[in-house]
Amino acid sequence: MAGIELRSSAFNDHAPIPRRYAWEGENASLPLDWSGVPDDAEELVLLCEDPDAPSGTFVHWAVTGIDPHSSGVDTDRSPPGGTELVNGFGERGWGGPHPPPGDEAHRYFVRLYALSEPCELPDAPSADQVHRAVEQRELASGTLVGLYHR
Repeated sequence: MAGIELRSSAFNDHAPIPRRYAWEGENASLPLDWSGVPDDAEELVLLCEDPDAPSGTFVHWAVTGIDPHSSGVDTDRSPPGGTELVNGFGERGWGGPHPPPGDEAHRYFVRLYALSEPCELPDAPSADQVHRAVEQRELASGTLVGLYHR
């Protein structure tokens, strides 16, 4: 399967996410750039999840319907053409890292999927629901991992 190169000007892969993007910081959404989206992609889906959350994988950002011809999103913007869904905090859009005090650094997986056809998701999807929805439609994907510790 082809790969999408996913990057952020805010942090490098497997490096700390700056406090500005955290829940207790400015809660600014991540700036992202991507390349390598297949020409036949119909839509992009973005998911940011924390698998280290004490209650199970926590969704920090889920966006469907992103323009497959786009190449990124700026801080505090919605991805081009995308529909931001409700995150684990019960709010629409980005919800920054917010691990419990005293926890080791949590990993935040930012995943971008190029799909062969649009997918349907509930308004507040779980990470598993997103993974299942993209599974049969995925043409390519890219992952960027950030770390955050309070």
